[in-house]
Amino acid sequence: MYPDHMWWGITWMIFPPLILIILILVPLFFWQRGYSCKTPEDRSETSMEILKKRYAKGEITKDEFEQIKKDIS
Repeated sequence: MYPDHMWWGITWMIFPPLILIILILVPLFFWQRGYSCKTPEDRSETSMEILKKRYAKGEITKDEFEQIKKDIS
């Protein structure tokens, strides 16, 4: 029904916009998720942050928290 060369025209009309959409949406997805280009050293938590998380989870008591906090300060 259609000449064979028409499919190339349709292909070139569809794929460039798809590629452009992908190039825009993929970085937006990672940006929204909070991914960054930081090195693992930049992402490491301080000892105080780890201590606060342990206390918040209930892994250590308040007395233990205060003692460790004094020790690391």
